[in-house]
Amino acid sequence: MTRTPRVRRMLGIVAVAATAVALTACGTSDSTATPAAIDGGGLGTAAKHVKITMMSNDAFAQAWQAQLVPEFNKKYPYIDVTIDSTPYDDLLAKGMLNGTDPDPQYDLITLDDPWAPQLANAGVLLDLKKAASSWTEKGYDWADFNSAPLAASEWKGGQYGVPLRSNMLLMFYNKSLYQKAGLAEPTPELTWKQYLAEAPKLVQDTNGDGKPDSWAVGLTWQKGVLSPPFWQAVLNSNGGALFGDDMKPTFDTKAGIAALQTQIDLLKYAPPGATAYNYTEPLDAFRQGKVATIFTWGSAYKSAAVDPAVTKLTPDEVGIQTMPAGSAGPSTHRGIWSGSVFKNSKHPQAAWTFLQWMTDKEGEKWITNNLGSFPARKSTLASTPQQAWLAPVFTTLQSAYDVAAKGRMWRVRDVQSNAIQQILADQTSAAVMGDTSSSDALKKASQQIRDLLKE
Repeated sequence: MTRTPRVRRMLGIVAVAATAVALTACGTSDSTATPAAIDGGGLGTAAKHVKITMMSNDAFAQAWQAQLVPEFNKKYPYIDVTIDSTPYDDLLAKGMLNGTDPDPQYDLITLDDPWAPQLANAGVLLDLKKAASSWTEKGYDWADFNSAPLAASEWKGGQYGVPLRSNMLLMFYNKSLYQKAGLAEPTPELTWKQYLAEAPKLVQDTNGDGKPDSWAVGLTWQKGVLSPPFWQAVLNSNGGALFGDDMKPTFDTKAGIAALQTQIDLLKYAPPGATAYNYTEPLDAFRQGKVATIFTWGSAYKSAAVDPAVTKLTPDEVGIQTMPAGSAGPSTHRGIWSGSVFKNSKHPQAAWTFLQWMTDKEGEKWITNNLGSFPARKSTLASTPQQAWLAPVFTTLQSAYDVAAKGRMWRVRDVQSNAIQQILADQTSAAVMGDTSSSDALKKASQQIRDLLKE
C-alpha cells in the first residue's frame, strides 16, 4: 500500500498513541476512574468557573465558538468553553495522545464517522449511557435519535458519543438542466440503470455554440477518503456489503465490480478533467450550472442552492434526494460527526452537559435553524424548520437515515478502519484512473485488507 509521508507520519502517531493507551488505560473500567470522573467536577459557580476545551474539526470550530458557545452560556454561565480548531488529519492522533495524558489539555473531541471504534477500544472515551448516566437530564430522549447517526459512536455495547453534525451522501439535481434535456426530474425510485441511460442527454450545449458546456454528473473521483463511499453506496443498494460479520472482505464480487464500474462509467458524462475532482470541484461545477447532478454530502446543499455569495442557483432550482436505487432500494452513505468526552477529563460533567445541550431536542433545533447543521433526531426532522429551504432537506435526511440503517451504509467499523479505508482508496482509485481493471483493483484490495487484519 502506497502512503504519502504525511499519512505514514499520522498513522505512526496513532500506532504509538494506541500502544501507550494499551499500557496505561486499556481495560480501565469506570469503577476505577479518576475522582473527577466519579464526582463529575461540577458545573462551576459565579466565583469559580469551570473551563472545558473541545478539539474540533477546523471546518466548523470557529462558527461554534462564535455563535454556539454564547448561546450555551445563557443557560450555563459558569462553564467556559473553548473550541480548539484542529486540522482534520490531526484530530484522531491528537485525540489518542490526549486520552493517555495525565494532565490532558482537552475534555471533548469531535469524531468522524469511522473513528469511534479506535478511541473507544483504546479505553480513552467515556461511556455516556453508563458512566455519565447520573449527569444526564431526565428529558434527554435517547430513543428519539435515528439509529443510523447514533450508531456512529457506538462500540461493543457502549455509547461513546452523540451526533453533533449529521451528514449523508445524497443527490442534488438542477431542475432547469433536466427540463432543457427533456427529462423528468429524478425521483427516489430512479434506478442506477435508468440514470446511466439518461446521462448522455444531460451532456448539453446550453448556449448554442455547438459545443457541450454542461454535463451530467460530478462526484469525487480523485483518490482519497471521500472516493470509496460512492461505489460502496452503489454496492449496498444492490444488497452487497464491504465485510461479513466475521470481518472478512465481501466486496470482491460481481456486485462489487459492477458498483466500481458505475463510478468509472460516469466519467463519460462528466466535464473534461473530472478525474481530478475531489470535494469542492464538482460542487463548484454544480453551482455554476456546469453539471446537472452531483453526488455529494448533504451538508453542501446550502452552499449549492441557498447562499448567493457562492452559487448562481436558488432552492427552487435545486432538488435533493437519496441517490439512485439498486435491486435492494435507494443508496446513500453515512457521514456523522459525533461529540465524545475523554475519560481522563477533569470536568466530565460539564463536558457532557455541553454535549447534552447541543443534542437535546431544544438544542438540536436551535443549532439546525441558526447554524444549518443537519439534525439526527426524529422529532427535529418531523418539525417545521424556521428556514423554508430546510424542509425538503429534512424529508430527504429522514429517508436517508432509514435507508442507511437498513443497508448498513457506512464505513468500516473496526479499530483498523483508517488503514482499511486507505487501501480501498488506493486500489479503487487505480481503477478509476485506468491503471487497472475494476476486478483486479478489488481483488488486490481484498487481499491487502486480509493481510492487514492478520497482523
